[in-house]
Amino acid sequence: MSILTPELIAQYQSLDGPSVSNAIESFDIRLRNEGFADGRIRSLFPGRPPVIGHAVTARIRCSAPPPVGLSYHDRTDWWNYIVSVPPPRVVVVQDVDDRPGVGAFVGDVHATILKALGCVAYVTNGSVRDLDEVGRIGFQFFAPAVSISHAFAHIVDFGEPVDVGGLSVATGDVLFGDSGGLLQVPPSIVAQVPEAAARIRTKEERIIALCRSPRFSIDSLRALVRDLG
Repeated sequence: MSILTPELIAQYQSLDGPSVSNAIESFDIRLRNEGFADGRIRSLFPGRPPVIGHAVTARIRCSAPPPVGLSYHDRTDWWNYIVSVPPPRVVVVQDVDDRPGVGAFVGDVHATILKALGCVAYVTNGSVRDLDEVGRIGFQFFAPAVSISHAFAHIVDFGEPVDVGGLSVATGDVLFGDSGGLLQVPPSIVAQVPEAAARIRTKEERIIALCRSPRFSIDSLRALVRDLG
């Protein structure tokens, strides 16, 4: 059963990535240099609303041709695995080639299939393609690069832990992403993060308001920061 209720999803979609990250930090349940992908993994549609969902993992290769024939067979059994994970879903695929991103596994056709399977985003350390077409269907990409070709993209396996941009992801992890990047939300605090983010933002807005006010001084700023804790 999904821990992401419609109400909770709507709350997360009203937040931004840095606010979610700040809220997670306030619980002191992991180190502050953990739990997020680095700057290589970026939203390719930054104007879209944030996405949140349960991770579905797979690994691919793109550079080497098959031993026989000109292409690899599609792994349609992967689709059954995707729908075994509670919705909404975020597909996370690690390109394990020595040079990730030679080819793109997901373009407009695969993105349309994934959306039909209840997925809201595709994340990879490799490449994607067909940005114009994917942009029109309202699907989100997080990736470091775009490739014009799928080359020999094929699934190696699925369901195993993967690494994208320094973030270790297992199937079922809760992932949040927007124009600020991608992070994992600890399941024990998923329901508490939006309220914590709102509290922190209220404090930040008081500091910002003071800095823009004619009453601003270093002493008043110091006093406010002290009062806010």
